[in-house]
Amino acid sequence: MRNDGVPRPHFVVQIHDARRMHFDFRLEVDGVLKSWAVPRGPSENPSDRRLAVETEDHPLEYREFEGVIPHGESGSGTVIVWDQGTYEPLGHDQEGEAVSFSASLALGHATFWLHGAKLHGEFALTRFRVGDEPESGGQEAWLLIKANDRLAVRDRPGSPDPYHARSARTGRTLHQVAVAAARRDGD
Repeated sequence: MRNDGVPRPHFVVQIHDARRMHFDFRLEVDGVLKSWAVPRGPSENPSDRRLAVETEDHPLEYREFEGVIPHGESGSGTVIVWDQGTYEPLGHDQEGEAVSFSASLALGHATFWLHGAKLHGEFALTRFRVGDEPESGGQEAWLLIKANDRLAVRDRPGSPDPYHARSARTGRTLHQVAVAAARRDGD
């Protein structure tokens, strides 16, 4: 909860073993989960700049999804919830006045404070390529960057190994989720 009694919006980071392994970084904004595919995963090391490619919005219920998307469906593969929690938007305009998070995203730079099971502290999403540029292929590209705050990691890699990472919801690995789904489907 915020100081004014309004609940904070949610975020989720899912590891998605699809055609290519990646992390899906999702923030609750205006009733949907705004989503970015982050190939190397979020990092708590401020020197790491992580490519984040904006993807389609997802319904809020999807933040709890953990399982296997069947072959033949869009995004087929195994998914775990690597991290989850709430966040505080920190966006301001040039005069220092607070702006909505959706306005910050529209301007191409949004800062926020994560309160997750694994990720903590200030992060920023910064757009560096707009989707209408000829070389963009129609996709916007962003950077996901950890601020150099007191919660930053400097003495070790800032990203998890997706093959050994455990779910923040169930404690299971990608492999364990896939095996459980195969057993269930085999019944």
